[in-house]
Amino acid sequence: MDALTASPLPSAPPQDGARTARRALCTALLLAGAAPLTLLQGCAGPGRDARLQPGRSTGAEIIAWWGEPKRAWAEADGGRTLEYSSQPFGQTCWLVRLDDQDRVQRVWDGLAPDSLAAIVPGLSAQQVSRRLGLERSRVFFRLSGEDVWDWNVAPDPGGYPVRFNVHFKDGVVLRTSRSLVFPDRLFPFER
Repeated sequence: MDALTASPLPSAPPQDGARTARRALCTALLLAGAAPLTLLQGCAGPGRDARLQPGRSTGAEIIAWWGEPKRAWAEADGGRTLEYSSQPFGQTCWLVRLDDQDRVQRVWDGLAPDSLAAIVPGLSAQQVSRRLGLERSRVFFRLSGEDVWDWNVAPDPGGYPVRFNVHFKDGVVLRTSRSLVFPDRLFPFER
């Protein structure tokens, strides 16, 4: 018998002790992997970059530091806005406003609570997209005639992920809502 056939897969479910040990190992591995990502998420982004200085930093520097933006658009005064969205998995959308001399005027998170509160009935889809950045997803509900866009935003106080939803009808904001995202299972690797 070779090494591959010497130890067949167990046919019975693991005993309680083995299940508890496996659960503890899965939890430890998940936490160990998530901790660095959580720390990086808190400090990553143009809004927290110490090199960025409004009035002095340029658009070329921003692009050199942070790469090409997901979108950029021209402003009426000759400036432009760069969008660094972390959707569909992140919870931020850093917007960098440059003046007509390509100098940074302002940096803000389009998914901050004050930005979300500014989404009111009557805004167009383009206005919403420019204020919040690229959405996570879009779903059209045939019976209600609503086109719903959503964004991942900061979790609720209990730690559950939250989605901010904007409901459009005929291309105009009808209302907004929030959805909590509950996990399917506490330990997804356990059978």
